[in-house]
Amino acid sequence: MTDYPLKTILSTFSNSDGNKRIIFNAGPIGGINSTYMKLFFLSLPFLEYAILFNPFVFNKIGIATAVVAYILCLSIIMITIFLLTMKVKTKVIKKITPSWEKYFPGIDINMVLSSGITPYSDFFNFYSKRAKENLSEEDLHNYLLDSFKTMKEENKDLIEALKRDNKIN
Repeated sequence: MTDYPLKTILSTFSNSDGNKRIIFNAGPIGGINSTYMKLFFLSLPFLEYAILFNPFVFNKIGIATAVVAYILCLSIIMITIFLLTMKVKTKVIKKITPSWEKYFPGIDINMVLSSGITPYSDFFNFYSKRAKENLSEEDLHNYLLDSFKTMKEENKDLIEALKRDNKIN
């Protein structure tokens, strides 16, 4: 198990401005860089077009079949992109969780990264305020610890409700 620096952890799920990434970047932790994944995803419809509408295939299957096949394949591409994105996100979260627990014990990374309402929904707002300042690792860690305390205080009712819900289940 590798311990990752805090800035490396943050770079996997946020960009340099501190905003949440749509596609997590596994590059800093030894995976595929998200830029390459985006290029691959963007190239898929063009590759499909080139395959279906080249003169050889187009003459064999005709316009109606080519259009239907194109639409069907685009659906498959969208599903593939969704599944690959989820797989990358799951893999990144799994790899960085032990290091995250070291820096922020008791704070669930899934609650921080969730797109729903959680006690830590404002994490990216706090982080984006300091992301451009190029703080040292220790200063950034202390700032984020203070931010988590603030978020806990602001959302203490939600935290209590989550605790009660976990006791019931």
